[in-house]
Amino acid sequence: MLEIYPYIKSLHLIFVITWFAGLFYIPRLFIYQIEASQKPQPDRDILVGQLKLMTKRLWFIITWPSAILATLFAVWLLFLLPDWLLQSWMHVKLGFVVLLILYHLKNHQIYKQLQNKVYKWDSNQMRLWNEGATLILFSVVFLVIVKSAFNWIYGVIGIILLGIFLMLGIKVYKRIRDKNPRA
Repeated sequence: MLEIYPYIKSLHLIFVITWFAGLFYIPRLFIYQIEASQKPQPDRDILVGQLKLMTKRLWFIITWPSAILATLFAVWLLFLLPDWLLQSWMHVKLGFVVLLILYHLKNHQIYKQLQNKVYKWDSNQMRLWNEGATLILFSVVFLVIVKSAFNWIYGVIGIILLGIFLMLGIKVYKRIRDKNPRA
């Protein structure tokens, strides 16, 4: 049965990548829709309608199926190699997977609100939210690659610094946009 392991792992990684692709792009579409909702007519209806369609297709044709398939292949991998569940790095990784699932579900909630033209977030808040998947991805990749040699103190400091740099980048971008709205 272990001869199928590389194929299952490959499929798991492919669907993790497409899942993250969806999670990286969906908040960006949310940002565009929030900004389009503030434009004058007829631009507002045209843009919001197109963005709602794009969001729906991304969410239900790519992101949700990828999340489900990545999870199914992950469970299959754990079935093939159950000893992984005895390793501390896997416990931490599964904690990040839970965070990723919660992030995904929150995006689904935001998706439903925006489809109903309920705008609870502004575009700057959504830009910060957009970095959630980035932080989770960095955490999981470093954890999986480094495994038991992972120094938790440096890892936590690294993720905090990454978060700070991402927020600083967003603030700099906001200043540039405020000076030049077409940026």
